[in-house]
This record gives sequence, C-alpha cells and structure tokens, in this order.
Amino acid sequence: MEGCKRGGQSRGAFDPYTLVRQPHTILRVVSWLFSIVVFGSIVNEGYLNSASEGEEFCIYNRNPNACSYGVAVGVLAFLTCLLYLALDVYFPQISSVKDRKKAVLSDIGVSAFWAFLWFVGFCYLANQWQVSKPKDNPLNEGTDAARAAIAFSFFSIFTWAGQAVLAFQRYQIGADSALFSQDYMDPSQDSSMPYAPYVEPNTGPDPAGMGGTYQQPANAFDTEPQGYQSQGY
Repeated sequence: MEGCKRGGQSRGAFDPYTLVRQPHTILRVVSWLFSIVVFGSIVNEGYLNSASEGEEFCIYNRNPNACSYGVAVGVLAFLTCLLYLALDVYFPQISSVKDRKKAVLSDIGVSAFWAFLWFVGFCYLANQWQVSKPKDNPLNEGTDAARAAIAFSFFSIFTWAGQAVLAFQRYQIGADSALFSQDYMDPSQDSSMPYAPYVEPNTGPDPAGMGGTYQQPANAFDTEPQGYQSQGY
C-alpha cells in the first residue's frame, strides 16, 4: 500500500514544463503582463501637473475616478493572476475530486467576473479619454501611456474571457486524464474500483497452464462512488 501511495505522490509532483505548456497558464501570464501595463501606465503618466492650480489631475478628463478605477482593476487583476498561477502549480497535488471541482468552478467565475470588469474599465477609460479637453494637456504629456492603458484594458477582456472558456471546458471534461490522471485513491476506500485480478494457485490440471482468474465487477456494490465516474460533474 505504501508503494501505491509513493506512486500517487510522484505522479502529483510539480512539472514546470507541463505547466507552462497549458493554454490557461499562458493566458494567465499574458493577463498578468497586461495588468502591469494598465496600472503602470496610469500610475507613472496618468496624472498631470497643473501650473495654475498647483495640483495633479487625472489625464482622463480630470476625472480621478477613472484613474483610480484603472489602477485598482489593474492591481487586483495582477494579484488574482498570481493567485491562480499558484493554484495551477498546486492543482496536481489535490487528491480530492470535489476540491478540484471547486477550484475549476472558481476559475470560471473569477475569470468571467474579471472579463466583465475589464470591459467596464475599457468603456469608462475610452469615454473619459474621448471627452478630455485639449486645453487641459496642451503639451500632450502622457498621451501614449493613456492610450496604452485603454488598449490593454481592451485586450484583457479577451484574455480573461479565454480563461473562463478554458476553465469551462475543463469542467465539462472532468474525467479527462489531463485533469484527473494524477488523482490517487486508495482501492480499499473506493467501492466502485474493480479489485485486482486474483490468480488461483495451479493445484490441478489446467489446459491453459495459467490458473483461473477472478475479477470483481466494477458495480458490485450499489453505493455512491467516491471517484469520478462520468464526463460531467
């Protein structure tokens, strides 16, 4: 039994090469970079100095809420990406199918929610940039950064939506080996798992010379299965 557990643990070991090749991991890294561009552009060049007023103002139509929203969404998206990248690293070590299901469902909800927030942010920043008055920025300072924040907010809609779609696909194909092949379950604790073939000692004449074999049917016990059995959850 200890040999089986050691085997289960080795299969659940972290494999960085496999992790970086997964599409959802690639999208997380891209989303992470986009969030840096958005909040970095606004923090560094999104505020202008007013010589007459002696104070800074937001480059987006002097609306401080626009700059605050862009920075807040960017920073929180940055942290969320790191959180789910850590979850991707830990995911193969999760032995409970129910816990894996919760992780994938949270990925769907969080990714869809952030796609919505980026959509709102793109519309908000684009609108405020469009109605900004040229006289507020006669030297066109920080215009490239302001446009970059708007552009990468738009791109982030699709990267987060893509994460939601991929997570939903993972939810639908929960029995796929890519998702559950590393799951270990003790056969003595799983009534739905067939017993290993039993070979009778060859005590008598046997035409095949192999002895009799016996295997317990998979559904011998009418109990609720503890492992994953179907394509859907």
